[in-house]
Amino acid sequence: MKFIHTGDWHLGKLVHGMYMTEDQREVLNQFVELVAEEQPDAVVIAGDLYDRSVPPTDAVELLDEVLFRINVDLNTPVVAIAGNHDSAERLSFGSSWYRHNHFYLTGKLSNNFQPVHINGVNFYLVPYAEPGVVRHLLDDSSIHSHQDAMKAVIGKIEENLNPNEANVFVGHAFVLGGDSCDSERTLSVGGSGCVTQDLFDPFAFTALGHLHSPDAIRHDRIRYSGSLLKYSFSEAKQRKSVSIVEMNENGTFNMRYRSLKPKQDMRELEGHLEQLLDPSFYEKENIHDYLKVTLLDDGAMIDPMGKLRQVFPNVLHLERKIESLDQKHKQNFTSIREEKKTELELFEQFYKEMTTSEFTGDKRDLMAGVINQVLKEEGQK
Repeated sequence: MKFIHTGDWHLGKLVHGMYMTEDQREVLNQFVELVAEEQPDAVVIAGDLYDRSVPPTDAVELLDEVLFRINVDLNTPVVAIAGNHDSAERLSFGSSWYRHNHFYLTGKLSNNFQPVHINGVNFYLVPYAEPGVVRHLLDDSSIHSHQDAMKAVIGKIEENLNPNEANVFVGHAFVLGGDSCDSERTLSVGGSGCVTQDLFDPFAFTALGHLHSPDAIRHDRIRYSGSLLKYSFSEAKQRKSVSIVEMNENGTFNMRYRSLKPKQDMRELEGHLEQLLDPSFYEKENIHDYLKVTLLDDGAMIDPMGKLRQVFPNVLHLERKIESLDQKHKQNFTSIREEKKTELELFEQFYKEMTTSEFTGDKRDLMAGVINQVLKEEGQK
């Protein structure tokens, strides 16, 4: 039995003020083509189909179009759950008749823990739910954390689980030890949003959503699909892919990755402004990528963003290396005359606090001359 594991589509995502819907459409068209090529027995979407509970109209239309092409045009079963960005209630709409076309979408957690059976594999669908929701659903006052909630839900599943069959858990969670990034919404304060890996031991394979890298965790049977696209510059060096899982009746499986290529990548560039604007440099670049640019130039600059966008139209973030380092090394600075430091000593202290450059002998001599001149003009020397 073969299934494709994906998730974290985040349709309707807004990145640095730009909607990513058309970029998502480009990659999802590739995904539909991949489904047609691979002809899997099912497509598994592990949550966060949308980026927010009330998505924009374009995002709703795109999801509707893509799922119709996969489920109806290609006649491929779809197994999907809600993530923490989705509205469980909105995604639950129509679920009762979706199943007639092998479209299994679970928005809200219920006390029906029966699996979806597809070609010899049992898929247990567990959408994201706050601990309070699980506590109320199971009438268990001991549930206070995501760990408590997941343990209780899996305990209910195990009551009827046959360990001799191929059992797949589909969920949306932060597994302890996973690597996170900036675009993932924190599930809770502190460590109460995490769940431990051992909870998923009863399953042959655990298909997860939430963390945006397919390499977020290193485990033989627990896998994140990773997000559809890069959604923050903290993801710039991540590879994006979907997982093709071929599972045997006894639960053993082989897995491989297929990459999707965005029309515009999200990358980081670093260099001096003159270098970045040199045709010999940018002619080798995809100038339409989404970019974070870090400039190495010292001193004042006139409209560097405007100049960069004349060549790279999708610069989304610009920062100065020197300013970034200065901020890290800055300490509370107060010039206290009572310390009886000379003007030159005070300026040297100020210079070292506010910059990362060395206060060289030439700078000292230059500044000493300026201070002496000012003091003479004020009649203090």
